Formats: sequence, structure tokens, C-alpha cells
Amino acid sequence: MVHSLPGQQARTFEPLMDAAWPAVERYDTGEWVLRAAAGVTQRANSVWPQEAAAEPEAALREAVQWYRKRRLPLIFQITDTPANAGLNDYLDAQGFTRQSETLVMARPAGVDPPGPAAAKVDILEQPDEEWLDLWWSVDGRGGQAERETARTILAGCPSLYALARHDDGGPAAVGRLALVEGTGGIYCMAASPFHRRRGYASAVLQALLSEGDARGLAGTWLLVTAANHAARQLYSQTGFEEAGRYLYRQQRPRPALTGC
Repeated sequence: MVHSLPGQQARTFEPLMDAAWPAVERYDTGEWVLRAAAGVTQRANSVWPQEAAAEPEAALREAVQWYRKRRLPLIFQITDTPANAGLNDYLDAQGFTRQSETLVMARPAGVDPPGPAAAKVDILEQPDEEWLDLWWSVDGRGGQAERETARTILAGCPSLYALARHDDGGPAAVGRLALVEGTGGIYCMAASPFHRRRGYASAVLQALLSEGDARGLAGTWLLVTAANHAARQLYSQTGFEEAGRYLYRQQRPRPALTGC
């Protein structure tokens, strides 16, 4: 059970993140966890280096072959900790890129509860079509097949889904609270382009935090890209503090051989 979210080591969030956004396929080598979901989201199509590889070169060859069979690029999700320093050095030597730096932010139980939501928010136990339509229109990549893969990922973890409505009753913003090991993970925060900067995302966040507090969660955590300063400000104002960082390391494509 997690008890003091903001102060804990960044690596202790890794199992929570893995459970909250489960890949459709996974292969645990005993050191690395290889995850795939037909290319839907980096997180579900990346290697989680759960333990340091005793033989990194052999482990990397195995990972390359596993992802090649699925026609996916080889991507690592690596938390910024001393335990991963050696792997980062090894991937630097192999020419892997560094991209999408992401903050893990956490809010412990006992923080003053958020005020009343500024908009009507529906809380659902499953994402209905309205919820999915809005989230996918903002964050989705691909067509119907990819959307169904995303639905499978969402269904892989007990969760609550919030949908804020604008004055006309239509959907304005959505969010998800993944329920993992007595904690809550905030995911899928998305607002309609026509209803941004009007308090709907804040209302969704407040509603999800209130639901988590009502269920006695030990704390809540979320993931936000380091470059998204507006979202980071919103989360900081709601009691979230930085608890760790991670980034993605992607294998550079090798140039094809040419000749006549």
C-alpha cells in the first residue's frame, strides 16, 4: 500500500503507472517488461526496465526482435533515477533519442478538498460514447481500430470517468481516475477546443479528486509533460507536487542499404 505519495522514490510509481495503463500484450523477461498495444500511445508500446539487465546487449537484441515482429519501434520508458543511469548511458551509446520528458506529480490524502465544481460533472464507471468521442478527438491517433485498442487499455484497470458539460448540456471536458493499490491515477484529461479556459478541466479534476477522497484513497498522482506549463500550474494549485520524472528513449531508424 502506498502511503506518502509526494515523498516516495520515483521508482515506486512505476508499478502504479504500469497497472493504470495496461498494455494489450506484455512479455516479462525477468528484467525488462516489453509492452505492446498496436502502437496506441507510447506508454503502452514501450519497455519498462523493471530491473537492470545483467547482459544489456543480449536484452536489447531480444527487445529489438520482439518489437520488430509487431512492426513497432523500440521505445523505453525510463524513470530519472540513479538505478537507471547505467541504462541511459548504454542507450546514449546506441544512439537512442531522448524525448517527451514527463513529470510524475502527486497529492497525498489529507489535502484540503477541492471546492465545488464550477460545472455539471457526470461520474461514470465505464467510458460511454460521449466520453470516448471527446477524449479521442483530442488525444486519439488513428481510426476505429486504434480507438477500440484504446478502449481495451482503459478497461484494463478499475476506473472512474468524469465528464463536464457546458451550459447547453454537451460534453466540454473529460478525465479518468484509475484505481490502483489504494491510490488514484489521473489520466485522459482533455477539453474540447471550443470550451477551453472556461473552468471545465478544473471541474473535472475537482470531481475526480472528490471521488478519490470519498473512497479513502491514500493519495492521487498524475503524469504531465514537462512542456505543458498550463497543466502543471493547474495541478500545482490543486495540491500536486513533483515526485519524479521519466522520458522516452527511442531507437533511431537505421538508413536502408542502397545499391544497384
